[in-house]
Amino acid sequence: MNNFAVYLLVMAGVTYLIRMLPMVLIKKKIRNRYVLSFLYYIPYAVLSVMTIPAIFYSTSDVISAIVGFLTALMLAYMKKSLLTVAAFSCIAVFAAELIIKII
Repeated sequence: MNNFAVYLLVMAGVTYLIRMLPMVLIKKKIRNRYVLSFLYYIPYAVLSVMTIPAIFYSTSDVISAIVGFLTALMLAYMKKSLLTVAAFSCIAVFAAELIIKII
């Protein structure tokens, strides 16, 4: 077996264990409100940690990334749909990139 196959098998095993062990080790329903609150917010925290850095490094200039991020925050605060937020953020980044190239 080459190294790639070994890496792939190890990664598959680790991923499986991470998902399987909590179901095997925790038999009873979790009733502690602090643990439930922690588990409730984990997906949001992980998604934020993965997304926010990607926003600022995905454009050719940090200024255009900030413009897109602020546009997304403003539209999300106004409770617009996900499609609207994504589309207008992309348009804002595109416009900011054009303006930066002109200047």
